[in-house]
Amino acid sequence: MNYQETVHWMFRQLPMYQNQGKTAYKVDLSNTLLLAKQLNHPEHSFKSIHVAGTNGKGSTSHMLASVLQEAGYKVGLYTSPHLKDFRE
Repeated sequence: MNYQETVHWMFRQLPMYQNQGKTAYKVDLSNTLLLAKQLNHPEHSFKSIHVAGTNGKGSTSHMLASVLQEAGYKVGLYTSPHLKDFRE
């Protein structure tokens, strides 16, 4: 799946939630795993840390990035939610 196909697939998923509301929400990772499979599991090609939870994600992420940089690791920090568009 190339970039354009991926964006098209993502936009096709939006109406389902808008039409079904909370019933479209799944408590498992089946959709995420399906997307990863469609993209040939890009998560296996690099090391990453995923920070999740209610509070403190930004602070924790920035602290981790700082500690890892000081330890000599090459670090990239991505935070969300997006500002305008989920493709950012």
